[in-house]
Amino acid sequence: MSSVYRSTLTALAGSAGVALVIGLLDTAWGWATFALCLLAMLLYHVRHLARLARWAASPVAGRVPEGSGAWDEVLGALHRYERAAERREQQLGDALTRFRRAAQALPDGVVILDSANRIEWCNHTAELHLQIDGRADLGQPIANLVRDPQFVDYLATEEHAAPVRISRGPGLSLSLQLVQFGEAQKLLLSRDMTQSERVETMRRDFVANVSHELRTPLTVLVGFLETVRELKLDPQRVRDYLGMMGDQSARMQRIIDDLLTLSVLEAAPPPPTERVRVGPLLARLRADAEALSGGRHSITLHGEATTDLLGADSELASAFANLVSNAIRYTPAGGKVGLAWRDGADGASFSVEDTGLGIASEHIPRLTERFYRVDRSRSRETGGTGLGLAIVKHAVARHQATLDVESRPGAGSRFTVRFPAQRTLPLEPARQAEAG
Repeated sequence: MSSVYRSTLTALAGSAGVALVIGLLDTAWGWATFALCLLAMLLYHVRHLARLARWAASPVAGRVPEGSGAWDEVLGALHRYERAAERREQQLGDALTRFRRAAQALPDGVVILDSANRIEWCNHTAELHLQIDGRADLGQPIANLVRDPQFVDYLATEEHAAPVRISRGPGLSLSLQLVQFGEAQKLLLSRDMTQSERVETMRRDFVANVSHELRTPLTVLVGFLETVRELKLDPQRVRDYLGMMGDQSARMQRIIDDLLTLSVLEAAPPPPTERVRVGPLLARLRADAEALSGGRHSITLHGEATTDLLGADSELASAFANLVSNAIRYTPAGGKVGLAWRDGADGASFSVEDTGLGIASEHIPRLTERFYRVDRSRSRETGGTGLGLAIVKHAVARHQATLDVESRPGAGSRFTVRFPAQRTLPLEPARQAEAG
């Protein structure tokens, strides 16, 4: 505006000078000339002020009026200010868009609430967690949509340092926490705790099961030791007690060995990609099965290996042996246990089928859990530790394989390990000739 003042003062001074010169010749004409100059200057400023007033009444971006003379600099400065404001608005819009994209990408739910706990915005995760609609439910009180009593009480309290746990439908457990920000707004954060609670439950069950499995043989050992120490027993009775103590000690040793095997499988790096010769492995498995059966079962081996496997021989041998020993232990005398190998362009599979008692469908999804047993008393009678199938699951998973279980009560079971094609190798030429 200083330029307008300077130019106006300069114009006034010039007009006064011209009028003074004319006034020296004729006073009336001098005053008339000065008045006309003042009127022209007034019309010039009024015209530009009128343009500016019309634009200010309904401003349109990029349509700041143009001016001439001193007003050109003033309106030009206004135009530059408008452009700068437009850039700042665009930057704020971009920042808001980035924030919303980042909030949408969060694995946790985010809901922005106002001072009355009404929904202002939420991400997709929050919609899924809280079963709300990010558009239709805008402006709705969150307590009207999430009616869990614990959450409603949590909203009413002033202290929100600790989160609250609620359930939303079957199989979904949420942790909700309010965080104050700004003057009166709040963030409601939701986190899916279902998996972590499941893991915690499994951890507690595992500790309880280990304690129970080890306590039973320890109780027997302690009881026998006290009996042998405090009572005068004949040598034959002592030998019997020592034999039973040896059985319980061996059972504890098997449990500890299986636990160590599981620990190694979970912590070990990926298995080596060495060639596992399937033909000799199948022959060993059949021989071991016949030795374990002791002639009580019919053992068969179907299929001839035309490929080998890539992986760790010891891990695969342990996994297959667990399947075979389970089949023999849970198949009554006179039953059948069949081993089968199949391979082709789409991969390979090893299966163990028996004519044993079978397993009800509700137990099949949990068979590979540690210490899970369909019948605890029968498992102990057969010498199982409850860890065999957990070892099988971890061993085959490390080889990118899957374990499928088919079973019906009274109709036996079939356990099949399926390997993808990238885990198979064609036989070496010398062995192909021997197989031919």
